[in-house]
Amino acid sequence: MNFKIEFEQEEDGRWIAEISELPGVMAYGATQGEAEAAVEALALRVIADRIEAEKIGQKTISFATA
Repeated sequence: MNFKIEFEQEEDGRWIAEISELPGVMAYGATQGEAEAAVEALALRVIADRIEAEKIGQKTISFATA
């Protein structure tokens, strides 16, 4: 599974990172790096829940920044 992370900087300076392939997976950070780390962690939690619920294992997961 390959996921693309999209970034946007808010007017107040915060960064938001989003993975559109996973609905609702977005996170804020004071820096772009913090937002990236937070959204990756959230994505992994969502993927883990899906694997557990569906009993389907994934072989590889990767993230790429836009």
